[in-house]
Amino acid sequence: MENLTLLWESTGLYSISGGQVAMMAVGFLLLYLAIKKGFEPLLLLPIGFGAILVNIPVAEMGGEGGILHYLYFGIKSGIFPLLIFMGVGAMTDFGPMLANPKTLFLGAAAQFGIFATLLGALALNVIPGLEFSFKDAAAIAIIGGADGPTAIYVASKLSPELLGAIAVAAYSYMALVPLIQPPIMRALTTEAERAIEMQQLRSVSQAEKILFPLMLLFLTAFLLPSAAPLVGMFCLGNLMNTCGVVERLSKTAQNELINIVTIFLGLSVGSKLSAEAFLTFKTLGILALGAIAFCIGTACGVLMAKVMNKYSKTPINPLIGAAGVSAVPMAARVANKLGLESNPHNFLLMHAMGPNVAGVIGSAVAAGVLLSLVN
Repeated sequence: MENLTLLWESTGLYSISGGQVAMMAVGFLLLYLAIKKGFEPLLLLPIGFGAILVNIPVAEMGGEGGILHYLYFGIKSGIFPLLIFMGVGAMTDFGPMLANPKTLFLGAAAQFGIFATLLGALALNVIPGLEFSFKDAAAIAIIGGADGPTAIYVASKLSPELLGAIAVAAYSYMALVPLIQPPIMRALTTEAERAIEMQQLRSVSQAEKILFPLMLLFLTAFLLPSAAPLVGMFCLGNLMNTCGVVERLSKTAQNELINIVTIFLGLSVGSKLSAEAFLTFKTLGILALGAIAFCIGTACGVLMAKVMNKYSKTPINPLIGAAGVSAVPMAARVANKLGLESNPHNFLLMHAMGPNVAGVIGSAVAAGVLLSLVN
């Protein structure tokens, strides 16, 4: 009888808590969204599975000696987000942005949501139960850039204890771009503005594409060194793709390397979705602030495009301003879809890719500014 009692007490059913059951349910919800709904499946699937693994009682997979504990070193050190940034850089084409440099302003305007949310997070300290330090607020605010790797990188440096909630919020809102952005874009533009056709982009030479990442890295290194890790890896990946002499390295960065790192990154983020770390009042505040940040960023991009259209010699469709957030290429596709709804001949995809790529750079720069402010 004693042996049976010991056996029962060693099972997960005996040791499991209500919080662990709830977080496993969250993990299964993320799996459902990834598999059934197709919401950012490359990240939500491993994150959801990691959440299930870390909440299995007794196994201690996220504790000392567990596989998730060791995988998390890749996030804690910043290695995983930086390697993903290199892969993203290898898949990025600066051509649309270089063909229309004005779109840089749209990428910059969309980052306003980050700094507005920074102030909002600090203001929430007046609510009992919510206590966000400046580091916490800075880490939460970066969600507004809709850039998962950047959000994870900043959170790992400033508020590791909030990493799980921040990462889930960042990737969830990235996945919900087709649902969140269109109502904001329609509310801020008229039918006539959405129907504006833009002039065809000029052809960008290979020399321009090679020089730009080098120039960007040079400026970052001297003006904002704290952003150099993110921008540097992004530029390295892009240079490998555009120079044309290291095709094998470029393909590895775009495929095998980024796929492997994505699996490890997702599991590592999932390891931070333990019941004691996630089921807090702060998590609700983070999710709410992340949504607000994303909405503000989208709205600011559209409004900046409207202002630029008034003073530009060539027409600018305000819809492409919403692509200033870093959700590449989903935000650009949303702008293109809404443009086609108003005008069947209005193809905005390549025009929207300009501010979309600028948004990636903008979110990295914003991350550097936040890290500099904290330091």
